[in-house]
Amino acid sequence: MAEESDLEKTEQPSQRRLDQAREEGQVARSRELATFSVLMTGGAGLWLMGAQLASKLQALLQEGLSWNASLAFQSELLIPHLQKMTLETLLLLAPLLLLLLVAALMSPLLLNGWMWSTKPLEPNLERLNPITGFKRMFSTHGWVELGKSIGKAVVVGGASTWALWHHKEAVLNLASLPVTVAVMEMGRLVWDGFFAIMGGMLLIVGIDVPFQLWEHNKRLRMTREEVRQESRETEGDPQIRGRIRSMQRDIARRRMMSKIPKADVVVTNPTHYAVALQYREHTMRAPIVVAKGVQLTAERIRTLAREHRVPILEAPPLARALYQHTDLEQAIPEPLYRAVAEVLAYAYQLRRHEISGGSLPKAPESLDVPPELDPETQRH
Repeated sequence: MAEESDLEKTEQPSQRRLDQAREEGQVARSRELATFSVLMTGGAGLWLMGAQLASKLQALLQEGLSWNASLAFQSELLIPHLQKMTLETLLLLAPLLLLLLVAALMSPLLLNGWMWSTKPLEPNLERLNPITGFKRMFSTHGWVELGKSIGKAVVVGGASTWALWHHKEAVLNLASLPVTVAVMEMGRLVWDGFFAIMGGMLLIVGIDVPFQLWEHNKRLRMTREEVRQESRETEGDPQIRGRIRSMQRDIARRRMMSKIPKADVVVTNPTHYAVALQYREHTMRAPIVVAKGVQLTAERIRTLAREHRVPILEAPPLARALYQHTDLEQAIPEPLYRAVAEVLAYAYQLRRHEISGGSLPKAPESLDVPPELDPETQRH
């Protein structure tokens, strides 16, 4: 059962999956939205330019149907005259046609934004496979598209029928009206029918757009195995990442331990914490922490310090404060300057005693460690 659930597409598509699909031209598309946008743009264009367009077309029609003796008896002038009228007609319709072209190109931006991909243009013999096309025709998607077409025909046809039925008397009276009045009345009826049809189209768009978004998301859903595979591809295998982190910690620990022989003193807790300090008067602004650790690491620091005769001082509050508030290779906090100075002075005196003998220096007993820097004090 677990294997079956891993193979079921139950997971939402990742951003990487969505980006890859977009690069391949796989985005949610709504033909109804594009159709609605073009029709509404065309209607708006006719509404704004209709009067001027109608008058100029009427003038062109009158010119074309007028008797011209020179054209009637000189046939070589007919072709240039026809070309002239055709060009004038195209120039007259150009703004409207350009507006429709822009609407057709820009309508996909309403759903997907700007996208450019050449993948859909690449040759794909699978599209020519009749078996695949037959399966697609009788697939769930095919039945849904068929249902949408029937629904669209019903809605648009119903809106048209309602518009005609609602204005049936006005339509029947057109024959009895003067030509000029009849043309104006017919234009009004056409606009009423147009808005009724657009209302039906808007209903179809309101249903189709959410459906296309849902279907696109469903088509890109991923199985749990695909999610894990993508995670491994983007972030690397968890076991390999863990191994790399372990190796990095080992390298950092070895590098840290290699600096203990050069330390000036090791401050301990005495058993839980160990912090190794180093100070070079001419190259360092303040003492730095070259090694630190707790438990087993602290024990290893103390062992190396004894092997290389690095002075060890038990100062629990200072050891805890240094461990908590100082990173490796970083200078100690300024509030700890005085306490660390006393510790370094003791370490230098101890080294001098080992070299030249004399009385054993006394270890500092009470170091000035601000309570706010001691984690133990903060817990209490």
